[in-house]
Amino acid sequence: MMRKVAGTLVSFLLCGALLTGCGTGASSSSAPQQPSESVSASQEESAPESSGEPAEPETQTEIRIAALKGPTAMGMVKLMEDAKDQALDGNHYTFTIVPAIDEVTPKLVQGEVDIAAVPANLAAVLYNNTDGQVQVLGINTLGVLYLVESGDTVQSAENLRGKTIYASGKGATPEYALNYILSQNGLDPEQDVTIEWKSEHSECVAALLSQENAIAMLPQPFVTTAQLKNEQIRIALDLTKEWDAVQKDAQHPSALLTGVVVGRKAFLQENPQAISAFLDHYKVSVDYVNGNLSEAAALIEEFDIVPAAVAQKAIPYCNITLLEGTEMKDKLSGYLAVLAEQNPKAVGGALPDDAFYYIR
Repeated sequence: MMRKVAGTLVSFLLCGALLTGCGTGASSSSAPQQPSESVSASQEESAPESSGEPAEPETQTEIRIAALKGPTAMGMVKLMEDAKDQALDGNHYTFTIVPAIDEVTPKLVQGEVDIAAVPANLAAVLYNNTDGQVQVLGINTLGVLYLVESGDTVQSAENLRGKTIYASGKGATPEYALNYILSQNGLDPEQDVTIEWKSEHSECVAALLSQENAIAMLPQPFVTTAQLKNEQIRIALDLTKEWDAVQKDAQHPSALLTGVVVGRKAFLQENPQAISAFLDHYKVSVDYVNGNLSEAAALIEEFDIVPAAVAQKAIPYCNITLLEGTEMKDKLSGYLAVLAEQNPKAVGGALPDDAFYYIR
């Protein structure tokens, strides 16, 4: 079943790539080179005394992970570094970092990777199009979308009335998020603002750099890239905070999300202990990235995700996290409901049921 749906997802994947805020470049991988030399107590007792070779763990789980360049991969870099030359709690990791979503999802659907970091709404599409063979493990990136300008005219959503906004991501999460925030603030996206859609984030950056008082919606790390080229470019509105503001009185508040970590259901069911260990190490990695900017930025550059100078400035605005369990379910289900109300196709035609959420 997983292989049959791969072809039907291609057109959606090309659209989904617009919302990731990722750079470009060749794919890279990091694989452990040697098994762990640690020996369990049971192995120590049974190993021949004359053997001078370290015993391998009784159980070794190979975990193949794919992620996109950009914020959805940045939180993994400490785990990637720690797993280069050794197994971690019996898990051997192979990481593949690619520039486009259409390189990630077929690998997951066809069983070539076990875990992947993907756009949040794409996880729901995968779940619906594989008859539930993909589950979400956690939210790994909150909102990374910002309205930025080369002037100083926008202090609130109301200030956007009558303005032109350059944006990319039409038909994907950026459009849905922008429309939601505009409408919740009393603005008609079709009447009260002019949204000029571009095919690439770089085109929006170009407009910012070439026009006085230009306004653009950009994800990180493109915001930082633009600011490094022109220090006059400022963040006018953080769409994550704007989303939170209009949600504060909602019965079931949601959050603006960018990325999640998903896995093949069969693999998750067969390896619960390995998945639990992965999530524990992943959380340590996320905390490290958020708490050690310069060191994390160096690793991000080492793994060819984005340059260190961009990463160090962008990390505080990337909202890298790892939310699991009921918190993950509440935030993600609410977010998907907002998207489904605008366009059911954005979540694969229907909201996922409870089996979508992996709760360890």
